[in-house]
Formats: sequence, structure tokens, C-alpha cells
Amino acid sequence: MANYTITAFDKKGEKLLDESFEATTEVEAKEKGEALLKEKGYLEHTHRCVSPAGKLVLFHR
Repeated sequence: MANYTITAFDKKGEKLLDESFEATTEVEAKEKGEALLKEKGYLEHTHRCVSPAGKLVLFHR
């Protein structure tokens, strides 16, 4: 398992969400990241999910 980080921002660029979670694959990380965003109400905000190596797994602007 690897640690991925999901971050959401408001229109001014301030962080609304910055959480880490574990996933086995990038596909699983994308699904878990989207679920966290939906749960917290940030799915329509600018967001990104990155792998431990810094690879962008999910992005929405």
C-alpha cells in the first residue's frame, strides 16, 4: 500500500481539504479520492490527488 494525498482548493487558492489515505493502485487511489471529495462536499472544487512519487492521479479545475 502507498500513501496518496488529496487536496481541494477554493477559488482564491486556499486549501479546503488536505488528507492522506492508503491505496494499492492508482485506480483505487482515484476512486478513494473522489469518494472523499464527494463525502466532504468538495467534488466540484479544484482538486488533485498525487502519489507518493508526486505523480498526478486525479485533477479537476
